[in-house]
Amino acid sequence: MQQLPPVQQEPALPVLAQKSNRWGYFLKRTFDIIASTSLLLIASPVMLLIAIAIKLESKGNVFYASPRAGKNYKIFKFYKFRTMVADADKQLAKLKHLNQYGNNDKGAVFYKVSNDPRITRLGNFLRNTSLDEIPQLFNVLKGDMSLVGNRPLPLYEAATLTTDEWAERFIAPAGITGLWQISKRGKKEMSAEERIELDINYAHRNSFAYDMWLIMNTPKALIQKDNV
Repeated sequence: MQQLPPVQQEPALPVLAQKSNRWGYFLKRTFDIIASTSLLLIASPVMLLIAIAIKLESKGNVFYASPRAGKNYKIFKFYKFRTMVADADKQLAKLKHLNQYGNNDKGAVFYKVSNDPRITRLGNFLRNTSLDEIPQLFNVLKGDMSLVGNRPLPLYEAATLTTDEWAERFIAPAGITGLWQISKRGKKEMSAEERIELDINYAHRNSFAYDMWLIMNTPKALIQKDNV
């Protein structure tokens, strides 16, 4: 498995700042556990129906699991409902020319394809309604992710963001929703640099109160306008 360099350690914080950070982490983690458990219980009938529909539509696993890099480049197994054909990862190289972020051979690399031909008919619906992301609640419950944070990245994307400037986005926890989702999700004109700036902005402003504001503004971003 590809190894990623660790983030440089920050200088020791003043005692009051450390206590504030610990209290904020406690509130965030407590909220994550309570909310993810409740949402999983409520969503369990829907999850069962989605799982059956995926199996009926196409061959392959119900869940898509892949290694992702989260806070401080920590690698964990990331879960979603499968929305693409079974061999989608092998077809990625063929679609590089369709990448909405452009084909940048140097610097940051993100991959998003508008109207991706690998997506199944059901997968298209699941993505547009964000139902494919329900299994990430298991990641939140385990502590790999938070409800709010910067999106965990595939290793080939994270490996291009190891400079001192861009590595700042990994100071924040990995999350299901966040500043990028409510600001730019689904917009074709977004550049890789703009996305990184949003992630760094969140990392610097990360707090429990800010998380609550982002959660309240998430519903209107759930229904995205473009199939990306």
